[in-house]
Amino acid sequence: MFVPLSIPSPEVSSFDLTQWLSSIGLTFFGQWNLPIRFYALCLIAGIVIATWITSRRLTRRGAEPGVVLDIIIWAVPLGFVGARAFHVLTHPGDYFYDGADPLRVFFIWEGGIAVFGSLIGGAVGALIGCRLSGIRFWTFADALAPALLVAQAVGRLGNYFNTELFGQPTTLPWGLEVPSDNPAFPTGLADGTLFHPTFLYEIVWNLAGVAVLLWLERRFRLQWGKLFGLYLVWYGLGRSWFETIRVDPSEIFLGVRTNVWGAWAAVLAGIILIAVQSRRHPGLEPSPYRPGAEWVPASAEVESTDTYSDDELEGEEAPEASENEAVEPSAKSEVGAKP
Repeated sequence: MFVPLSIPSPEVSSFDLTQWLSSIGLTFFGQWNLPIRFYALCLIAGIVIATWITSRRLTRRGAEPGVVLDIIIWAVPLGFVGARAFHVLTHPGDYFYDGADPLRVFFIWEGGIAVFGSLIGGAVGALIGCRLSGIRFWTFADALAPALLVAQAVGRLGNYFNTELFGQPTTLPWGLEVPSDNPAFPTGLADGTLFHPTFLYEIVWNLAGVAVLLWLERRFRLQWGKLFGLYLVWYGLGRSWFETIRVDPSEIFLGVRTNVWGAWAAVLAGIILIAVQSRRHPGLEPSPYRPGAEWVPASAEVESTDTYSDDELEGEEAPEASENEAVEPSAKSEVGAKP
């Protein structure tokens, strides 16, 4: 008889920081209880990794090192606001009923954030940060795209530690063990039933997406938000399937889960973004900065007598380099060098 190997659920989802510090001789917290949830650590780790990746990608494009921090201080907080708001609005039955405590809407530590809401809120924050720092919004979005998939993959580990958002029953050898006393365990199923580990599926899908996006970026030199458009398409396609096999409660609209609608909207938005930007900007970005907001290193020296500045142009429509004429920000002008 075939016996599934299965993926065991974690026995703990948090640890007490006070007890851990006491175990190594640090007792200055006294008797306080400071629980640290692994889910929160996964989210923080994802943000840190994504920030590092995005910063390196922006710097390679010619942006000031560390400028990404001026953007994420707006994008991250508003991303969390959007994530929580989207979850609450798409799960009204959990928060708005007779006798409900309206303050629970703000109890984010109880769980309940949505990726699609974080994208909306984070985009608003990024717009503000980019406006203040001078970075082109679409340059930042393209630098962020693969980093965002990495962050989402790391964040999904938090769902594993919480033993939540799993899929339908399965007999596959990688089925997830879920204790029958788990609040999300479907009624009527036998103890020991295994479930699709949707968190694992999304991790694999997202990491594969990183490789695909980086290859397409190098192959077609995607800029002006086109790479971010591909991110929306890739993530939306995967999420539209993962959502259909999840068993957690969700609002249904026209027979479809709200997050599936969100995934379809992401795919559509990505396709439109790629089509519009390909038509408007067939060439490459002249600079990661908006005209008039360029950063010049203190040690930079003028290396050409034939140069132009985006300051001389109006709006975002700076002349775009063609595929054959594109140069890196550090490349020297050699006009007149031909004998």
